[in-house]
Amino acid sequence: MKILAIGKNYVNNKSDLKDITKGFQMIFSKPESSLLKDNKDLEYPNFTSNLLYEVELVIKIGKTGKNIAEADAVSYISDIAIGIDYTAKDVLNQVREGKGPWELAKGFDGAAPISTFLPISNFNDVNDINFSLTINGEQKQVGNTNFMIYNFAEIIAFTSKFMTLEPGDLIFTGTPATGAGASIKGDHLQASIEGELLLDFKVI
Repeated sequence: MKILAIGKNYVNNKSDLKDITKGFQMIFSKPESSLLKDNKDLEYPNFTSNLLYEVELVIKIGKTGKNIAEADAVSYISDIAIGIDYTAKDVLNQVREGKGPWELAKGFDGAAPISTFLPISNFNDVNDINFSLTINGEQKQVGNTNFMIYNFAEIIAFTSKFMTLEPGDLIFTGTPATGAGASIKGDHLQASIEGELLLDFKVI
């Protein structure tokens, strides 16, 4: 099972999309051990003092594909969940100084809290899905897939040029352009898709 993620994939205003030159997508990976399931609380890592959250929709691949055409790509999605892409920002700054990989900053245990999945059939239009994150009852991030730079189909088509996608693979598809920030001990995070609360955990 692969866990992939795309960086910098949303705009605040759809008018901004016309000024963006699309090209090489920024894809990185997380190990399976980074997943935090069943709404378990996240133990604040002892190696960081700057833990950043980003809420993201997560697509699950339902069938094997390589060199997938964009026109067919959505048919490879079986389910959608919501998750948090956590970053130990101080660790990331250290590895960036040496131009090193992101795994330690992005792939630590618990770096990818994820909700239960909803079948793709629940969604009439994958390019118009609302999702949100609240922390301690305060809304922090709001997103809609219509504001994506690279939509689900484009992400799948691009990624499958380089690696075979297989059933069960997960792709974190990017966070809204604003609202990401720091998590601290005691925070209560709740994330929803189309108003349905799916992810609910605390940082302890």
